[in-house]
Amino acid sequence: MTPLNLYDVSREQLRERLGEWDINPIHVGKLWNYLYVRQVASVDEMSELPPRLRARLRDETTLGVLPAALTTDSADGFTRKFLLGLTDGRRVETVKMRFTGRVTACVSSQVGCAMGCVFCATGQMGFTRHLTAGEIVAQVVHVSRAVKLAAPAGTPVASTRVRNVVLMGMGEPLHNYDAVMHAIEILRDNTGLALGADRITLSTVGVVPGILRLAAEQRMLRLAVSLHAATQAERAALVPAARKWPLDELMAACRAYSEATGRRIFYEWALIAGANDTPAHARAVGALLAGTPAQVNLIPLNPTVGYDGAPTPVPAARAFQRILSEEFNLPSTVRQRRGIDIGAGCGQLAVTERA
Repeated sequence: MTPLNLYDVSREQLRERLGEWDINPIHVGKLWNYLYVRQVASVDEMSELPPRLRARLRDETTLGVLPAALTTDSADGFTRKFLLGLTDGRRVETVKMRFTGRVTACVSSQVGCAMGCVFCATGQMGFTRHLTAGEIVAQVVHVSRAVKLAAPAGTPVASTRVRNVVLMGMGEPLHNYDAVMHAIEILRDNTGLALGADRITLSTVGVVPGILRLAAEQRMLRLAVSLHAATQAERAALVPAARKWPLDELMAACRAYSEATGRRIFYEWALIAGANDTPAHARAVGALLAGTPAQVNLIPLNPTVGYDGAPTPVPAARAFQRILSEEFNLPSTVRQRRGIDIGAGCGQLAVTERA
């Protein structure tokens, strides 16, 4: 029988398993604390649990800690990238980003990606498999553990927490819907990692059935949609998934999500010099999103080996932003570029043969 990965189960599922083992469920809280507050690396460290429970855990479960095959730090010290090993020998990349007053974990949901966005390194490597919920959760635990290890002695526990999680790493989260939603349930448990709805961002290339399912289930999170173009033809050239889910269907799904949840959507726009960064493009996206609860995240293109495009210069990015603000009253940000020197920026994550 395949051992149960403890990161794969919710607290309620863990309670049910202890019931099956005829062990008092009062111990669930302590076990959960070991997993997500103390963040131990093995069952042997769970010394306060009853011996009979520890024996069952050793015999029938595994603690799916992901070992780092490679750790790389950016020159400015704000970004660290982990190449994490999975039990089948596959690997994924996960990123820790440090901002003023907070740490964000950028996690992967798949090994590779099937969406094939032309400027994305993960899309260029193709799709291998989905990650399990436990493999997604384990990435957050890995980053959280790294934050704690780096904190000076005496740092308050609240200051060593991962404050935000972005599902913007390798893979398309809505292509792996059930595992991702289960992972989010575990991440949000208020006795563990305790991440609120506004602390989890899910980025999708525009998988319409998944967005509609989020709406139907009224999933509370920060939804980010990779837009990159305001016409069907231009978008399909950058995002092959747009051929399956055209722009008009995508926008209808986005409106349905906002209406069902009352939440605004963050639209991501990779600024590619000479391709989608002119004043005409700014006015096109402004018109497309007019009247909807939206914010545009402008992301100067990050370089990848498989795409020749160049990032829009900062002055042109600011001019694009001013048009959105002054002509359409549309809020926007120009994304801080982090980890570009180590291939840890948006669209740069991929597994290579380097380790």
